[in-house]
Amino acid sequence: MADNSSVLSVSIVTPDGRVYEHESTFLVVTTKLGQLGIMPNHVPVITSLEVDEARIKHDDTEDKVAVNGGFLEFSNNTATIVADSAERQDDIDVARAENARQRAEKTIKQAQAAHDADSLARAEVALRRAVNRINVAKH
Repeated sequence: MADNSSVLSVSIVTPDGRVYEHESTFLVVTTKLGQLGIMPNHVPVITSLEVDEARIKHDDTEDKVAVNGGFLEFSNNTATIVADSAERQDDIDVARAENARQRAEKTIKQAQAAHDADSLARAEVALRRAVNRINVAKH
């Protein structure tokens, strides 16, 4: 790639360790306020992230990582995503994610019938995570 001012370093870490690291020309994440695109020399930013994919563009390719919450810090052409959990597109087990989706949907129905708000909220988060993983794996 070109000089340091035309690239950004992207790193995604979870409590289990580093999931992704690469130099990039463009990063797209979904924040609590909507999508955010970051190019080299972007102003510093810290923001919380939604359960969604992170898209990292470099050379002529685009990497996708299923990011399940967390936050992004960007400064000095370094983007660090600290996520609750994250999986690279090629590492996602679609069958496992599909089973998680089905379990979450079943739990949602049970929680709604029992009027259990706490279980419902947890199941809805589990459903969003499973659907996110499925969507990232299939793109």
